[in-house]
Amino acid sequence: MIRRRVALIAVSAVACLSAAAVYASPSGTDESVAVPVPDARVAGYCAALHARLPKTVSGLPRHDLKPRSDLTAGWGNPSIVLRCGVPRPPVDASPEADGVDVNGVGWSIEQESGGSFRLTTTLRKAYVEVTLPRKYAGDLGPLTDLAGAVKKTIPEGI
Repeated sequence: MIRRRVALIAVSAVACLSAAAVYASPSGTDESVAVPVPDARVAGYCAALHARLPKTVSGLPRHDLKPRSDLTAGWGNPSIVLRCGVPRPPVDASPEADGVDVNGVGWSIEQESGGSFRLTTTLRKAYVEVTLPRKYAGDLGPLTDLAGAVKKTIPEGI
C-alpha cells in the first residue's frame, strides 16, 4: 500500500495528532483504558514491547493504567497512553491519510475532539496506538522516546 508521508520538518504536522478513547477521573489518578484483545502472535510482540518500554516519555514518569495489562502503559498526567495490539485503524486504508515517520517508525495520525491526537504504527506486525492529550499534542518527544522499543520488538510487515 502506498501511503503519503508528512515530513517531520514542521512541528505543525504534529497538530494532526489525536487521542484514543481514554476515560479518566477528574483527578487523573484513576485512569482506565480499553485493553485490546489481540491474537497470541500479536500478544507476544506486545509483551516484548511492554518489557522494553521506557520508564519516562518526554520526561514524564511511567505508570500502570486500569486494568493493569501488558498491552497498556501510561506516562504523565494527563496520561500519554500506549495500547498495543489494537486493530488496524480505518484511516490506514486511505492513501491520503496523514502520517509521520519518527526514527524509523511510521505512524498514522488522527485528530480527536478536544485537541487530542491518536497515532498508530503502520507497516508493523502489531499495531501500537499512542494517544496524546492536547497538553502534549505539539511534541514529537513521546514518539521519539517510544521508537526504539517499537523497532526492537514489533517486526516490520503487515
